[in-house]
Amino acid sequence: MAQDEFCTLPADAAGRVFDRLAGLQKIISNEAVQQALSDTGRVQKRSCMLTLELTLWIVLAMGILTDLPIRQVFKFARRMRQDEETPHRSSLCVARKRLGVAPVRELFNITVRPLADPETIGGFYKGFRLIGVDGVIYNVPDTPANEKAFGRPSGGDRGMGAFPQVRKVSLTELGTHVEFAMVIKRLACGETTAFAALWKHIPPGSLLLEDRGFFSYLHWKRALSENVAVLARVKSNLILKPNETLADGSYLAKIYRNSYDRSKDRNGIVVRVIRYKLDDPQRVGHDEEHILMTTLLDATLYPASELISLYHERWEQELTYDEQKTHQDPRRATKPANLRSLTPAGVIQELYALSLAHFVIRATMFDAAEGIAIDPERLSFTGCFQILKCRLPECNTQSVNTIQSWYDALLWEMQHELLEPRRNRINPRVIKQKILKWPKKQPKHRPAPKLSKTFANSVVIT
Repeated sequence: MAQDEFCTLPADAAGRVFDRLAGLQKIISNEAVQQALSDTGRVQKRSCMLTLELTLWIVLAMGILTDLPIRQVFKFARRMRQDEETPHRSSLCVARKRLGVAPVRELFNITVRPLADPETIGGFYKGFRLIGVDGVIYNVPDTPANEKAFGRPSGGDRGMGAFPQVRKVSLTELGTHVEFAMVIKRLACGETTAFAALWKHIPPGSLLLEDRGFFSYLHWKRALSENVAVLARVKSNLILKPNETLADGSYLAKIYRNSYDRSKDRNGIVVRVIRYKLDDPQRVGHDEEHILMTTLLDATLYPASELISLYHERWEQELTYDEQKTHQDPRRATKPANLRSLTPAGVIQELYALSLAHFVIRATMFDAAEGIAIDPERLSFTGCFQILKCRLPECNTQSVNTIQSWYDALLWEMQHELLEPRRNRINPRVIKQKILKWPKKQPKHRPAPKLSKTFANSVVIT
């Protein structure tokens, strides 16, 4: 990044304070960072060590260097200089709080975008950009503030859940795994309700793949008005009376806002319904009837067999969440919850930073895949992520040309992280280890009361 005029830290010969993060500018430009701060009114007014611009880069780096505490992230970002002290952890946390959520969210909106073009392998289906919508839940640190802001799940008879949880609902470009729009809500907010805020981000000419929990008459009506095609799995109790049977076994039906409109055949939306079963006893859902519904009404142009296979591309979004939660920022001994932030604003800031960092990884992988004309899904996310972390400090920041040479070498190395073609496999809906039958932690145990006696003083010999 370029010299920050308000930062009191000395810059390198090229004018960069965080010289070991310069490679990130191939995806997130310094101009975008400055624009995000300007658009949200976060203007630096005085000189200091941890300016708003520098803090925003620290937050972004935390999304990539997820295994490092914030103080070590600062050390990673800046080459060692003798007699220069690293800011204390508390100072960095205060700087995060001062930065707030808005600049990180705005930088996400400015930077993150769908990447695929019609030539991208796996990015389109017959001219439609493949987009998925889904939701995911994160455990957040068990603090009163997080519990009040996001809520805690119910554990049924065993009491409340172990951690407060936050819900994220997002849109993903399935061919590239780019999460390009998202909303963050309380746990009590349903996915369908949260999804309403994402419609404005769906590119026209997309094919939206939905899970069965997202069906809404109003959403389908809006999709037709905005040139968005939909392919979704729907619940078996949805009334879909056949009006016309098509050559491939699918049929046309109508969906209505409510039962009264159905009885009057008023304001119905014509949809195409595909019903099918699986005859392989080894597969999950064997011999159950699955129901797909779509706005693609032409059975000749969009055969049912193609749409059935295409629907399973929706699982690419599940893999995106797996990349973020399991590989990019996994739980570990020092971080028992999915996220590390102790405050609600910190949680939201962290989620946007993680998604921005995921975009950096995926955008780099996209460039690498384009260079050798392969499907971006053929590259190992874990392998490319580790390469980026390993090579980022090696970026030569002397000039634009030296940074480009570093980037070209990075892409070459990522191109060798090829995965084998995906196996024909299944994942049964089972868990390997069930919960132990210990009593659950209750509100009375938070926080644990202070002991009034030492262990020795509490011993009574019987």
